Amino acid sequence: MEVKQLDKQPTQPKRWIVSEPIPEHIQDELKEFSPLMRQLLYNRGLKDTDSARVFITGSSPGETNPLFIKNMPEAVELLRETIVTGQKIAVYGDYDADGVTASALMYEFLSALGNQPRVYIPNRFDEGYGLNLDAVEQLASEGINLIISVDCGVRSETEVQRAKDLGMKVIITDHHLPAETLPPADAIINPRQEGDNYPEKALAGVGLAYKLAQAYLLRYPIEGLRAEDWLDLVAIGTVADLAPLRGENRNLVKAGLRYMQQQSRQGLYSLAQVAGLNLSNVNAGNIGFTIGPRLNAAGRMDTADTAFQLLTAKDPFTAGYLAQKIDVQNNERQAITQEIREQATAIALTRDPSAYIIFASSPNFSEGIVGLAASRIVETFYRPAIIGHEDKDHIIASCRSIPEFNITSALDQCKDLLVRYGGHSAAAGLTVKNENREKLLMRLEAIAKTQLQDIELASELLIDREIKLDKLEAKYIPEILGDIAALEPTGNSNPEVVFCSYNCKVVQARTVGNQDAHLKLKIRSGCKDFDAIAFRQGHWIQEMPDEIDIAYAIEINEYNGRQSVQLNIKDIKPSRGN
Repeated sequence: MEVKQLDKQPTQPKRWIVSEPIPEHIQDELKEFSPLMRQLLYNRGLKDTDSARVFITGSSPGETNPLFIKNMPEAVELLRETIVTGQKIAVYGDYDADGVTASALMYEFLSALGNQPRVYIPNRFDEGYGLNLDAVEQLASEGINLIISVDCGVRSETEVQRAKDLGMKVIITDHHLPAETLPPADAIINPRQEGDNYPEKALAGVGLAYKLAQAYLLRYPIEGLRAEDWLDLVAIGTVADLAPLRGENRNLVKAGLRYMQQQSRQGLYSLAQVAGLNLSNVNAGNIGFTIGPRLNAAGRMDTADTAFQLLTAKDPFTAGYLAQKIDVQNNERQAITQEIREQATAIALTRDPSAYIIFASSPNFSEGIVGLAASRIVETFYRPAIIGHEDKDHIIASCRSIPEFNITSALDQCKDLLVRYGGHSAAAGLTVKNENREKLLMRLEAIAKTQLQDIELASELLIDREIKLDKLEAKYIPEILGDIAALEPTGNSNPEVVFCSYNCKVVQARTVGNQDAHLKLKIRSGCKDFDAIAFRQGHWIQEMPDEIDIAYAIEINEYNGRQSVQLNIKDIKPSRGN
């Protein structure tokens, strides 16, 4: 297949995959639900009443006991001994939203037990991800007796051994895939390790921190103290880390959203205020697009300590100041991401417009932002992207990929050329010496060509069903919105409800937002008009067809205290008179 060359269009066309109509026998099985809800449930693999009820309510016949996680009883007893004897504890976290929420949870939990832990979150730029030897030695010099890692540590064999040599004990809580050899920790809490029969393997880092707190309070209950009081943090970290929203994760996030709606965490309330977010009806989308990016911005632009301090702040003035600071950092992060994206695209165009892998590096690219830029480039061109920061000797890069290409597997075939690397199928990081850059790119390109040359490189957009907008009566909207709300929280493995409609007339169109990035529309079908917003699709204004086909979500837009129905357009195609 001939590869389409890179161009400056913001997005490649998507392949719409409209779900097949629900079979009659499944209709009968799900008859207690509305016709639309039956189709939505069927599209998500739910084909019987019992599983559908569990999915919608976000409950299960009995939550799995956290003490069933391998090594959890040993971790609880070690923690108990440390608390009772008044020894010093350090919480070692990570600089992303999952790691920061896990650090905040463990800090507040240990504080509630009467221990004032030392929280250590490494600097992305100076220390990198995970435990490092300098930090371990510093904690030992401070008299720390026990290190509890959250969202990291399962591959830190050398660092954990050093901690043990220095007389410290170590509990690792980490959801990342372990290596063949585990660190010599006193207890490793990771359902993915060999021999762990805990059924939920996809808990986020903050989810495992929560499980440790939950297990401790099951074994040693304290009146008035409940692990559930930290479910707001669990919801934020789980959604921001793109953990699958099925099974226990879905239940935890659903419950956590209810805690967030109570607006009891001062730092979160202040962050919502500066972001213009109403926490009383917060959903998973708000976490993914508003809260999570701001918490991540702190670690990408400076230090994640700011985000940690915000989440644990009690004083409104302190929380307000930190929220404003993070919001400014997020605005800076957005501008830098766009700048790197544009420069990286230009470099890739110059290098090889027909390449299967988009590669660009520069000394001017911020190491904390290259991953975001790579993600945007993948969204735009639907090809794997490697974007890196150059220094004198090395390139430190972030990789983002598409479902058809496992980037970490490809890096496995190039490990002789790499200083270090790691990740999973869709995202990875690498460090390569400058002298090996061209060899690496040639090998990766050859691997990608072999795997992708016979594939149509276009992302799929899953659509739940077609709606004829000219037949959509206002009286149906509340029921439709109710069915959609019942599927919340949506995200990874439980996609947002998306509809499509054909032959829609464009009545009005204008660009809005920074750099005219977004598109505001009025759509007409038959005699009915609908307001619509299309984020990151402002480029259509240059060649807007008279009639378009649209894929969209239905939502309520709040503006100046008024609510109205709005179509949130995910993709636009020129109408072909279907």
